[in-house]
Formats: sequence, structure tokens, C-alpha cells
Amino acid sequence: MDRRLQRSCLVSLLGAGIAALGWADWLTGYELNLTVFYFIPVSIAAWFLGLGIAVSLAVFSALAWYISDYKTGHVFSSPFIAVWNTNVRLAAFLAIGWTVFRVRQLLDHERDASRALRRALSEARTLEAFLPICATCKKIRDQQGAWHQIEAYISMHSDTCFSHGYCPECAGRMLRDAGLSGGDGARR
Repeated sequence: MDRRLQRSCLVSLLGAGIAALGWADWLTGYELNLTVFYFIPVSIAAWFLGLGIAVSLAVFSALAWYISDYKTGHVFSSPFIAVWNTNVRLAAFLAIGWTVFRVRQLLDHERDASRALRRALSEARTLEAFLPICATCKKIRDQQGAWHQIEAYISMHSDTCFSHGYCPECAGRMLRDAGLSGGDGARR
């Protein structure tokens, strides 16, 4: 089944669930409060379908609750209270939707970061913490006692490649030793 059709089916199913909750809310009357059950479709939408759909279903949930409450004949002392109760429920539905969506985002980010870290760790070959190195030629002794050029040793134990050049100090010394420069360093 194509992804768009799956999403449409899930949205329809969640919408039908909210409508069924509204109907159950109407049947049970205003004395039995089913508000918490509206959180379920809003949370599922936030988790699987994103924040936009969750907000839409939160509004639909608040509307379904309001209509069922109105149809039960619940009389409030003021119309303000009916509006207030509906808005409080809407805020709760939106808060749940946003929270679930945000948790999903954070988990996805954490999962991606963990996957990248595992990939980096599997690709990295670590060097030993203590490397015996010759004070003169800078060769490194391996665990079997063989001596290797530093570049060869590091290349064997990591994905590092080397290119060679001269630092300014060594370049100046080489030129002086070759008689190609005065005492002031490299020729310009």
C-alpha cells in the first residue's frame, strides 16, 4: 500500500475514533467524563503523522467534545463556562499532541546521532594509548616488537593518509645546509 494511502487511512481511522468517542461521550452524558480518551488519537497522530495532523485532530476532538456536551443538554450557569471548558480541552489536546510530536522528534534525533556514532566507531581503528617511539628516528614499536615508520604505523591502525612537506624551520635549515640561503631562513 502506498504511503499516502496509508496516511489517509490512518487519519480516517483516527477521525472515526474521535467521532466514536464523541458519540460515547453523548451516550454517557455529562456526568461521566471521557476527555482523557481523546488524547489517544491525538497522540497517535502526533507520533506517526506529524504535528499538523495532530493539531487538526486536537481541534476535531475539542469540537466533538463540545457537540456531545451540548447534545446531552448540559446547562452551564454561563455560556462563557462552556466556551472555557472547550478551550481548556483544546489546550490539553494541543499540549499532548505537541509533546508527543516533540518526544518523537527527540527520539529520532537521538537515534540518528546514535547510528552515526556507531558507524563512526565501527570505522575508526584506535591507536594504542601508549606508543613506544624512538627518540632519534621517530619509529614506533608495535606489540610484536617490530619498528615501523610513524606514517606506516598510523596508516596501519587508522584510515589516515600522509602527505609530506617541510615546516618553515626545517625548510630554512635545509636551504642553509645546501648553501642556498643566507642565515635568515627560506629564500623568498
